[in-house]
Amino acid sequence: MSDLLRAPAEIKYAEELDWLESVDDGPKPFSWRLSPKMVRLFVLGSERADGLDRDVSQKWFGDRSIVERAIVTLASDRGLLLIGDPGTGKSWLAELLAAAICRNSTQVVQGTAGTTEDHIKYSWNVSMVIAKGQSRESMIPSPIMTAMETGTIGRVEELTRSTSDVQDALISILSEKYISVPELDSDNIVFAQPGFSVIATANSRDRGVNDLSSALKRRFNFVRIPVVTNKKSEAEIVRFRTEELLRRHQIELDVPPTLLDVLLQSFADLRASASAAASDDEKLESALSTAEQIGVLEDAILHSNFFGERVLTAHALASSLVGSLARREPEDLAILNKYLHGVVEPRSKEEGGSWPEFLEGGRDAIATLS
Repeated sequence: MSDLLRAPAEIKYAEELDWLESVDDGPKPFSWRLSPKMVRLFVLGSERADGLDRDVSQKWFGDRSIVERAIVTLASDRGLLLIGDPGTGKSWLAELLAAAICRNSTQVVQGTAGTTEDHIKYSWNVSMVIAKGQSRESMIPSPIMTAMETGTIGRVEELTRSTSDVQDALISILSEKYISVPELDSDNIVFAQPGFSVIATANSRDRGVNDLSSALKRRFNFVRIPVVTNKKSEAEIVRFRTEELLRRHQIELDVPPTLLDVLLQSFADLRASASAAASDDEKLESALSTAEQIGVLEDAILHSNFFGERVLTAHALASSLVGSLARREPEDLAILNKYLHGVVEPRSKEEGGSWPEFLEGGRDAIATLS
């Protein structure tokens, strides 16, 4: 795993999954590697009441009912559509579910304007077709077709970013559970094996890009992933990701808990400001998601490690926040400057602590970018 830039969940948590399989005596749908209860436990972590001989780490932070509904959907014959704002952990949850259910989360189609029907079904090895003609050997199956043949989970990321042709290709797969290959005279139908299902994700902010048809909507069970607004939950997510970052980069750097509080509070302030804004011009272009919060912290940690004193400072954190969130000039810089003068400056005088240094770092960053 150390040779991989980013190991998929089934490799990263292979030892934990092996152990869960060894102690799992619950009923398993189809060809699932773990029972639904163990899948939930893998995703949400163990509790003392579970009575296990070891702790299982929590990997996704959210409501238990969301995970349970997702698991129940995958145990049926319907597809699962995880929908929510950017940075709410949709893709991470999809990866964890696929890893726990079939130990393969990499059968993924990324939805973009350039995604074609071939990416959902199959394409051809041109050189083999020229040499020997069209056959099953010269066919290149898509990740979804591979999932069908093996009875595992296929994933489609950013479904609403795909064109209507791509979305229509999914309709027959989800309803008929097979793919026809009209180019072949025989052996020209690929049937889905028990255990096959599709997990798709969609960004709720992309509504109107390529709306899902009613026919496709009926074949998915919608599970909405809400934005994390609870400060405690968000702090757990940020702390979890920060520890992962430090381990991955083998960085020994002090991250003071007070600076995590500053980061959480600053994002909460900016979200409140965005909610009260009268127009989009008065909002940051950033979605201000938990994922972006983690990105700000990661940038500050790496900068402090390589160019600082190997200690995270409020100045570095503020500089990273401005640099990451100022995407439009001059609109975003004006919004951040207003936030520093109207909120951070009074708070730094009243509360002190890390806020004065945070204010100075923000001002320096804005001056550099202006």
